[in-house]
Amino acid sequence: MLGFGNNRSSHRYLSYTDRFAVAWPDQLLLVARVLAGWTYLQSGFGKVMDPVGFAARLVPRGVPEWLGLIAPFVEFIGGLMLVLGIGAGYGALLLIAFTIAATYTSHLFWTFPEAQRGQQTSQFFKNVTMIGGLLALFVTGPGRFSVDRWLSRR
Repeated sequence: MLGFGNNRSSHRYLSYTDRFAVAWPDQLLLVARVLAGWTYLQSGFGKVMDPVGFAARLVPRGVPEWLGLIAPFVEFIGGLMLVLGIGAGYGALLLIAFTIAATYTSHLFWTFPEAQRGQQTSQFFKNVTMIGGLLALFVTGPGRFSVDRWLSRR
């Protein structure tokens, strides 16, 4: 782990950035939370404005209408939880479940025609990457600059 004893994350000639990570962990967690959360927040906001229309687009893909109606709110609220750092671990888990479901229903690239496969492949692996980032946020917690931390001190 960074910053503990003489352990370095990389070779001594490549580890100069370790000091940055050790000196600024809470600031970096804030940036990570806001970047990841903003992606879901802005995407969910558009869907929350028309949840019925969004659900109607998912029904032909085999998604139950009720699930299509709640998905926009899950995406929006999960994003807000990350941005603010309130229940951030739960928000990360919620968004992991959402992202897995969204990937399964919309981005199974191998099922698409060749002309769409490249775009869907990118979307699929972007979602895999987002899940990885969300897992990291779940493990590390929201950091010092969060509503969670503020509430824990009261």
